[in-house]
Amino acid sequence: MVNDIVADSLTRIRNASMRRLEVTQLYYAKIVVSILDIFKVRGFIANYHIKEKDNKPFISVELAYDEKGRSLINEIKRLSKPGRRVYKQSKELRRFKNGYGVIVVSTSKGVITNEEAYKQNVGGEVLCSIW
Repeated sequence: MVNDIVADSLTRIRNASMRRLEVTQLYYAKIVVSILDIFKVRGFIANYHIKEKDNKPFISVELAYDEKGRSLINEIKRLSKPGRRVYKQSKELRRFKNGYGVIVVSTSKGVITNEEAYKQNVGGEVLCSIW
């Protein structure tokens, strides 16, 4: 079993986008689904579906590419790790990559982007960044 399911999911998405694959599969977890919701709204992935195989759920992710076939994901990085958790206050969560990137934050109000956390004046654990 995987120790850090978020890091495993981000690595699978990163590897699939570098290989120009259309679809990749991730282990199912509620936090991964929350992160994928943010990625889908921001346009980094095309879509995702929760499927089941041998009574075990998994997530099928459709990656997004531009008209020239380049991945819309330039960089995807895990920031807070099981060995070293990273927490930020709302003041520290302003903009990332001049608005082109997103930092995903786990707060008391759910998994949200850095801009939403700043507007709602909540801090939390910084899960990952993507741009």
